[in-house]
Amino acid sequence: MFINNFDPVAFQIFSFEIRWYSLAYIVGILLGWFLSKKFFISDLKVGKKFDDYLTYVILGLIIGGRLGYVVFYNFEFYINNLLDILKIWQGGMSFHGGVIGIIIVSYFFAKRNSQSSFSYLDIVSFVAPIGIFFGRIANFLNSELYGVETNVAWAVQFTQIDNLYRHPTQLYEAFFEGIVLFLILLYLKNKSFSKRPGFISGIFLVFYSIFRFAIEFLRVPDEQLGYLLFNLTMGQLISIFFLIIGCYLLISKYEKRQNS
Repeated sequence: MFINNFDPVAFQIFSFEIRWYSLAYIVGILLGWFLSKKFFISDLKVGKKFDDYLTYVILGLIIGGRLGYVVFYNFEFYINNLLDILKIWQGGMSFHGGVIGIIIVSYFFAKRNSQSSFSYLDIVSFVAPIGIFFGRIANFLNSELYGVETNVAWAVQFTQIDNLYRHPTQLYEAFFEGIVLFLILLYLKNKSFSKRPGFISGIFLVFYSIFRFAIEFLRVPDEQLGYLLFNLTMGQLISIFFLIIGCYLLISKYEKRQNS
């Protein structure tokens, strides 16, 4: 068993704090950008526009992630404290909200340049697990999104929370939503059926949703929400919605391939 007593602050310069979560975002974006340019962009037109597109992605990720948390997870609080929505440094980001934000900005960016949004979204899908991996590691270091009590050999005591030993669900998600999902996408990268724009995006949504849905059974639900419909968490309910979208993408792209 392991005791987690990590400080959420990675280091401090005078009174300016650099937190693990901020570093996770920075490393994830930079590494995703590098790998996209190096390995995942095959369309020259997309390659020429990708640096400009990255700015849109960052804005969509941050704004969508924040608004997603506000709407999905703590609407009652923020509707009465509107200025607190801007206080991102206090925490509170939604992965699903970030995905919605990236989809929206990708649509408008691609439309502006007379391109398919999936030409960009598929690239983001390839490297998104990298960002997820670093983000979940940051969640672990921050002692947040922890699991329910357990006596398994690898249980973790989060001293900032209590003295109980819990499932390190952040590490489960880092492994499955980060490493395993990335390997699945890499395996499918050169398959002929995955070349159609939108197919990789569909695969990403399907497997991420399955992993997230399953692991949430071991995770403590958000305190302000608890368990909801059918005793599921908000993350699980949203994952079902994204799973349906991913399945729709896969089916529609397969049917188009069969008819072409």
